[in-house]
Amino acid sequence: MVNSSSRRALITRQSFSPFGNKLILTGYADQEQMLQASLESRQSGKSLVEVLQGLTGKALPPDLLRQYKQQQLFELKIIYGIDSLDPEINQIPTDQIGALIERYIPLEICRNYELIPLSLNSEVDPPTLLVAMVKPDNLEALDRLNRILRPEGIVSRRMVIAPDDYLQLIQKYLDENAERQSKASIAQSMEIDLGDDLDAMVGFEELSSDEGDTDLGAALQDAEAAPIIGLVNKILAKALQEGVSDIHIEPQEESLRIRFRKDGVLSQAFDPLPRKIIAAVVSRFKIIASLDIAERRQPQDGRIRRLYQGRKVDFRVSTLPSRFGEKVVLRILDNSSTQLGLDKLITDPDSLEIVRDMVTRPFGLILVTGPTGSGKTTTLYSALAECNHPGVNISTAEDPIEYTLPGLTQVQVIREKGMDFATILRAFLRQDPDVILVGETRDKETAKTAIEAALTGHLVLTTLHTNDAASAIARLAEMDVEPFMVSASLIGVVAQRLVRRVCAECRIPYQPSPTDLGRFGLSASVGTEITFYKANTLTPEELHSGKPVCSNCNGIGYRGRVGVYEIMRITELLQGLVTEGAPTERIKEVAVDEGMITLLSYSLNLVKRGETTLDEVERVTFTDSGLESELKAKRKSSLTCRVCGAAAKPEWLDCPYCMTARFED
Repeated sequence: MVNSSSRRALITRQSFSPFGNKLILTGYADQEQMLQASLESRQSGKSLVEVLQGLTGKALPPDLLRQYKQQQLFELKIIYGIDSLDPEINQIPTDQIGALIERYIPLEICRNYELIPLSLNSEVDPPTLLVAMVKPDNLEALDRLNRILRPEGIVSRRMVIAPDDYLQLIQKYLDENAERQSKASIAQSMEIDLGDDLDAMVGFEELSSDEGDTDLGAALQDAEAAPIIGLVNKILAKALQEGVSDIHIEPQEESLRIRFRKDGVLSQAFDPLPRKIIAAVVSRFKIIASLDIAERRQPQDGRIRRLYQGRKVDFRVSTLPSRFGEKVVLRILDNSSTQLGLDKLITDPDSLEIVRDMVTRPFGLILVTGPTGSGKTTTLYSALAECNHPGVNISTAEDPIEYTLPGLTQVQVIREKGMDFATILRAFLRQDPDVILVGETRDKETAKTAIEAALTGHLVLTTLHTNDAASAIARLAEMDVEPFMVSASLIGVVAQRLVRRVCAECRIPYQPSPTDLGRFGLSASVGTEITFYKANTLTPEELHSGKPVCSNCNGIGYRGRVGVYEIMRITELLQGLVTEGAPTERIKEVAVDEGMITLLSYSLNLVKRGETTLDEVERVTFTDSGLESELKAKRKSSLTCRVCGAAAKPEWLDCPYCMTARFED
């Protein structure tokens, strides 16, 4: 024990920190309280401020608390020799932290080692993940980080963070994550039951049109709404709850079938509905899409806008007369669920660098190809976001306008008024544009106008419907575009697909057979070097049997999608082949020789990284025309002459050195 005389001697000899002296001078604490707090802080491990507030019974004024924090961060910076993080000055978005935790560093590791990821810099080589650590010298934590990030080709950079700030950041993430899960749970628990609407749908009357941005949430609570209105609102609400991309309303001979497309796969949304309501449901959709309900023999296109959970959602509506009634398909355009940015789409660093180099060119033509629903529009807008700044004039012609980006001049195609792609594009050329986006190139006039714009000092981005990058050249030739104009204007072609991302929570590791690997051009040794996964997909019977379901994917086995890209940058050799009118196979062969990663190769790389499955590769990319021939070309290129040992080229049948000897594997 320290007696009073010894205590006074200690106080006399004690020299406090500048912050401690400041507290004494301001009268917040006296010297004895400061000494007692200092001793207790060292013994208990509590912060000095926490102990002082307990002794004095007073909260520390904000200005003094700020000074204490600055001193603490300065001391940490000196101790560890690295930068310190002050969350009040360097504010990090919680959703950004959450995305990094979910993608790279699991929450359990963050809590065990008192660290938190802040940001990923993909602009440097190698990419760098900034991590704030309470104890930056923890070798075990650093080793764990390296083991996680090294396979991704990422290095870590440390910052030191005060314990209180770390706890505040991690708690904020946990709170927001819990809130999101709670909302999702509530949404899932809101079971959409169409039974009451069907029971009440007897002798329904003609419906009136409702204009404006109707709130779906409020509409669902409207007990006095007509049954058909309630039924349609519930269909739209369920689609938004489940995060689907398309709604299919399909009249059948004996029923009305409703299906949703989620992550590229169609599935039944409700039990079959009675046939008697087909006309009413279709009419309701046509009314709210401002279409002509009396016209049942011609296809029509319209648009619906609704409010849902505070955000505006657009539905692109298409009707098509069929044998048993009009089929209605709605494409959901929900900008709030889409993140633009090439680095968020293209996971391969080399491919990302090539595309970024292409979009920084001052003029030329960039084509994005792929089937409907493969993410072409998202890629185009991500490319525009790369060059969208006040010094660039960007104009877009779209049908319809799917995204709204500030700083762009966006024009909607209205064919009834003569506003087609070619007309809008010619008008753009009189408006001093730097970058032009043409939503789709379908005809000769649009293609030629786009290429002329690319040849006269404008960067033009547009889409085509082809299976792979090399086929885009032949597609332009079919539109009667001269080969020399294509070779002179074309910067590159990006072909793409979307494959489902296997659920990281319930995926099942397994070993494919040599036969299965051989089908994809993989050697049996690959199976021993990497881990393959398959989706833990439950059957409908298992889903309804009470069997435990993965909370992350709800038993589907997949959650979300990831892009597959084939990027063909036009080189001098490819320019010559295009000018000569070389066949697609030859153009693709040369592009691969010059380093192009094909759709199949890119998707197999995703499999090797554990992001998708061989089943998804076969479903989405392996079945495309040209991919089987790609494997054959690989096998053919591995042939050697049995006499002189010379390697074959794909187009050779006989060895040019031995003249007669055939090649063999």
